[in-house]
Amino acid sequence: QVQLVESGGGLVQAGGSLRLSCAASGRTFSSYAMGWFRQAPGKEREFVAAINWNGGNTYYADSVKGRFTVSRDNAKNTVYLQMNSLKPEDTAIYYCAARMLLLTAMASDYGYWGQGTQVTVSS
Repeated sequence: QVQLVESGGGLVQAGGSLRLSCAASGRTFSSYAMGWFRQAPGKEREFVAAINWNGGNTYYADSVKGRFTVSRDNAKNTVYLQMNSLKPEDTAIYYCAARMLLLTAMASDYGYWGQGTQVTVSS
C-alpha cells in the first residue's frame, strides 16, 4: 500500500515555471514506478510523464517533452515534476500515481493515486 500527496500547484503566468512534488508513504517507495497525469475541465485524464523505480528511465508525453522533467528522490519518498515554459493549455489538475515495477503511460495501469493539485497558467 502507498499513499500519495501532491503539492506545489498554483497560478503562474505563461512562460513561467512550477515544481510539483508528490510525497509517498510506505517503506517500499523504491519498488514503484511513478507517473504524472493531468485532467483539464471537460477532458479526459491524460498522461504527462513517468519514471521508473530508480530514476534511470523516464518517458514523456509529446506535448510536454523538452519543457517538463520528472525526477525522484527515493531517500525522501518523493517524486517531482519540474514544469518550465508553461502554456495556458497546461492548465489542469495534476495527479501523481504509483504502480509496481515498470512504468507505463496508461492511467489504468496505476493502482494508487493522489488527490491532485491544481495548476493554472494565465495568458
